[in-house]
Amino acid sequence: MKKISYPPFVYVAFILLCLLLHPFTGAAQYRHGNDTSYYVTYPGMLTMRFYFSQKYVAFTIPGAAGTKDLQYRPNTTLNMGVGATYHNFSLNLAYGFGFINQDKEKGKTKYLDLQGHFYPNKWAVDWFGELYKGYYLHPKGLAAASSNTYYTRPDAKVTLFGIAAYRVMNAAKFSYNAAIIQNEWQKKSAGSLLLGAETYYGVMKADSAWVPSALKNNYAQAGINNIKFFSFGPGVGYAYTLVVNQHFFVMGSLALNLNLGFSTETGTAGNSNKIALNPESVFRMAAGYNSSTWNLSANWVGNRLPVRGASSTNNYLVETGNYRIILAKKIMPGPKLKKPLSKIDRFLN
Repeated sequence: MKKISYPPFVYVAFILLCLLLHPFTGAAQYRHGNDTSYYVTYPGMLTMRFYFSQKYVAFTIPGAAGTKDLQYRPNTTLNMGVGATYHNFSLNLAYGFGFINQDKEKGKTKYLDLQGHFYPNKWAVDWFGELYKGYYLHPKGLAAASSNTYYTRPDAKVTLFGIAAYRVMNAAKFSYNAAIIQNEWQKKSAGSLLLGAETYYGVMKADSAWVPSALKNNYAQAGINNIKFFSFGPGVGYAYTLVVNQHFFVMGSLALNLNLGFSTETGTAGNSNKIALNPESVFRMAAGYNSSTWNLSANWVGNRLPVRGASSTNNYLVETGNYRIILAKKIMPGPKLKKPLSKIDRFLN
């Protein structure tokens, strides 16, 4: 089987876009020129949090009209952890304890999921490095030995790398940090236009065909065991936070991108390449209670990445995201903490 490769300009475009976006993923920044009647910042305070979270990278193979899509999902753990944020620097540590993760019938998923979500002054930046192995088919009974079990694929792997950056045009009145990071307080309703770009590289690979042999006659993708894709393109979106009585909030954000995508499918028939325009989206949702000290909230950050292959006119779909429930408190660090935190202050200045 010949080696899968992309035209040289694909790699050049990926490197250039990463270099373009790199400055915004580094040092966090102080807020500049925000309207304090809309949101308040706390540059000298430390935000401490206790939280539950669950990450995922799902992969869907589309079916023809009247045929169910094959929804491969990971059996990821519900994690419990603690964390802290100083300015825009965050450190979170969590673990999937056994007493809150009892679901064994969906198989075992091994994964390394590195996600970074940064909201420095006037920007919103997301980067991803995700490696998953072990999936099951939803719903229960589909392609399985019985209707009471799941079809599992311990050999199935999904790898995804990407970065997306959007300019927050109304950063003086709208704060992502207040809704997602808990280190600011949005006191009045406000929204903002978003302008930016993104790029992704992914691989969906299994030892044998993704389409189960019992269903191979119903899917054009039968026999394909490896799909690679690369995409990049510009995007536009809007974010809005509704605030009630200064403390209760609901935030929604959606950015739509038109990406130029390159894909290669590999299977029993060899390799097939496809170039297509794919509409992709990045979304954020959050709701809860916020104040100058306490925050109790839930949020969901995710991406939907359609991938057009040569085997079908319908798109594959890669979905990635993170659910979190958080209890956080803003505190003034004491003398023992101020000394190590002063190094961050000097770096920012």
